[in-house]
Amino acid sequence: MRTTIILLFALWAAPTFAQKGKDSQLAIVSSTVCDMCERTIEENLIYEKGVRKVDVDLATSTVHITYNPAKNDPDRLRAALVKLGYSADGIPADPKAFAKLPECCQKEGCGQLPPAEHKP
Repeated sequence: MRTTIILLFALWAAPTFAQKGKDSQLAIVSSTVCDMCERTIEENLIYEKGVRKVDVDLATSTVHITYNPAKNDPDRLRAALVKLGYSADGIPADPKAFAKLPECCQKEGCGQLPPAEHKP
């Protein structure tokens, strides 16, 4: 009986442990500049399918995402960031979402591309 219980637990837990090693990391250069940007992104992207962790580095304007590649991919994660009102790796923010960002973010131009990425 004891062996059966241990075997059942091992079979149940194996997929969970195996999946952790398969997570992917993605760094997206964005237009974040303030604490409100950080909070908005971290609180919303975590609900995207397969996302396990979101960390915004304001010093480098980079969003670091840990996700399960079987459930999501980099293009969809970039699109999710754009839908929040922020640029993602050179893709401009969704204008309607940008208009819904807090005033401080709009004044700082969070949804705009950084100056070096603007194209004439």
